[in-house]
Amino acid sequence: MPTSSSLFSRNLRKAFPVAVRGKGCWIYTADRRTLLDASGQAAVVSIGHGVAEIGQAMAEQASRVAFAHTSQFHSEPAEKLAQRLLTLAPENFRGGRVYFTSGGSEATETAIKLARQYFLESGQPARYRVVSRRQSYHGSTLGAMTVSGNVARRLPYAPMLAEWGHVAPCFCYHCEFGLDCADCGVACAADLDSFFRADDAKDVAAFIFEPVVGATLGAAAPPDGYIQRIAEICSVHGILLIADEVMTGIGRTGKTFAVLHWGVAPDLILVGKGMASGYAPLGAVLVSARVAEVFERGSGAFQHGFTYQAHPVSTAAGNAVLDYIEAHQLFERVTPAATGLRSRLAQLESHPNVGEVRGLGLLVGVEFVKDKTTREPFPKPLGIAERVRQAALEEDVLCYPTQGCVDGERGDHILLAPPFVVTPEESEIIARALETAITKVFRSI
Repeated sequence: MPTSSSLFSRNLRKAFPVAVRGKGCWIYTADRRTLLDASGQAAVVSIGHGVAEIGQAMAEQASRVAFAHTSQFHSEPAEKLAQRLLTLAPENFRGGRVYFTSGGSEATETAIKLARQYFLESGQPARYRVVSRRQSYHGSTLGAMTVSGNVARRLPYAPMLAEWGHVAPCFCYHCEFGLDCADCGVACAADLDSFFRADDAKDVAAFIFEPVVGATLGAAAPPDGYIQRIAEICSVHGILLIADEVMTGIGRTGKTFAVLHWGVAPDLILVGKGMASGYAPLGAVLVSARVAEVFERGSGAFQHGFTYQAHPVSTAAGNAVLDYIEAHQLFERVTPAATGLRSRLAQLESHPNVGEVRGLGLLVGVEFVKDKTTREPFPKPLGIAERVRQAALEEDVLCYPTQGCVDGERGDHILLAPPFVVTPEESEIIARALETAITKVFRSI
């Protein structure tokens, strides 16, 4: 039955608890529950909940100037944050520029249009397509869904979406080619080159990918050589490389940007989520120097814009989050915290229905399978991931469930992405809660 809420929520038949306060890794509800946020609220909260300094910085900025439209003004916090982000990015972003948005989906939309106009400015008007991977997710707006390969999320809107091309995902646990990761020669990267040669890359503007695939594949990290190879392929074909780091960026994987694990320099980087740690709506497109220079030498204007882009209060939140990260050395904390969490989760892999625990840094996926030997997934109607979420919630731990990692329909996993401040004791609580939840769910099937 529909609930009495006036909100048009994500599920009109579900009653949602009301969050009233947060502190560190914990969220407190109106019905007096205390919940451990093991998912960082969809891999958003990096510095923890309830950090007073962030709200104070936002209030101070709002008291000076809360809004200034970017057709008429720049603001100090936006200028400052842009420079700081470029400093954190790969070397080729020195001298580049940053386009701020209100979130990750807007960042993807911006990157699509930016890639198109880049080639107009370059005298290559035939290039417009943005190719991506099957089982990818880059946002919920129509442009972002066009370049996403998530079958279930695209399906209701399929008549409204362009088909620009999708290639094989990099998903070693369920390799499309049936190969072993140790000696596959990154065949999934070669699939990109084959696609370009068979489909004529002359009208392709960009290739977009997540360095570590978050929600859709459950923290699937690539083998060494994959990202380096796709960067080479894009370079050979004269195509821009867009790294979607909305989930992985700003320290989540143990480096400021995940592409730095593989020494790759994309042309554009998308960020969001952890940039403001949920304290304000904020996303961005980082534009490398060589791409920015084409606009500077050309028309000098980008035919695109949002009312709230580079919002002074939101970018003040972004600066305050970076200040807090630096003051508390939270980037340096991610790798040891991740090591502790993974060591405590290792016990889950002995369960016959836990196929794999995977990820990079504090972005971890746990996949559930019907048959561990064949890696056969459960039928979709069983709703295994959601059952695990509910059972973990009964243990006062929040996780992020998703279905469809195998073929868009089947394949259950949960995502864990706790704040960087997660303690060893909290990691132990997460592991114990999941162990109890998994035992309970699979005992009932």
